[in-house]
Amino acid sequence: MKIRIGVGIGAGDTPSEFPDIVDRLEAAGIDSLWLSEHVYADTVEPFVGMAHALSRTERLKVGTSVAVLPGRHPVLVAKQLASLAALAPKRVLPVFGLRPARRAERDLFEVPDGRRADVFDESLRLLRALLTQETVDFAGEFFKLDAASIRPLPPVPLDIWLGGSAPAALRRVGRLADGWLGSFLPAEDARDARETIEAAAAEAGREIEPDHYGISLLLADGGITPELAEVARRRRPGIVPAKLVAGSWPDLHRLLDGYLAAGLTKFVVHHRGRPPFDEFLDRFAAELLPRQN
Repeated sequence: MKIRIGVGIGAGDTPSEFPDIVDRLEAAGIDSLWLSEHVYADTVEPFVGMAHALSRTERLKVGTSVAVLPGRHPVLVAKQLASLAALAPKRVLPVFGLRPARRAERDLFEVPDGRRADVFDESLRLLRALLTQETVDFAGEFFKLDAASIRPLPPVPLDIWLGGSAPAALRRVGRLADGWLGSFLPAEDARDARETIEAAAAEAGREIEPDHYGISLLLADGGITPELAEVARRRRPGIVPAKLVAGSWPDLHRLLDGYLAAGLTKFVVHHRGRPPFDEFLDRFAAELLPRQN
């Protein structure tokens, strides 16, 4: 199975720095760049960032880590993805989630009260239909379309991955998605998550490719700060932060080994350490490119 390791950016990585980051990733031969959904932050919006990064590069793949789907109209999202896929074939990696990580941003993606999961499921079904069929007639509870058509269709069908770690989210991956990108899970829980997804896929008469399981990781080179430790505790109460966040490059390798043993092969590493990004990227290339196959 192909092991691939990309770089994630998010809050704290400003638009003024973004073009240089993209150019450095391309020059270093990094596999992929992943953009987080943070509205109230000095960072690039994921779909805008994808377009910019793909236009500046020839090899770098670019994904969302993760973008919120419920609250966006699936037709408009399909048009964005189809356009990106036409401009940069095989380099567009959409990953969607249920809601923003930041509570203050949740009202920005409005759906009927108590129906977010239902809207998510229907949005995913419609999105996939729009990206694979010449004409779509759709009569759902939330969306109704007659003869909808997104052109040009992606020459190669886009894989749609999902995030999430709750049991319902994992079952959704198995029923509706092509892969999973988790976060803030220790290796043993990531193994359980993969097995839950596989079982849900089998129950739905589907199969997810074995190398379509991944996780986002934080690297705090120089040690896990109290702030990062508190983030880890909030996300996974009762878990030792060092099982979720790497405080050094050796710790990152240890975490990667555990996830690989759990059956995960795709990784997104977010820089949260003290060294400047340039130093992080140089070390990333030296430490992690040899781990790919």
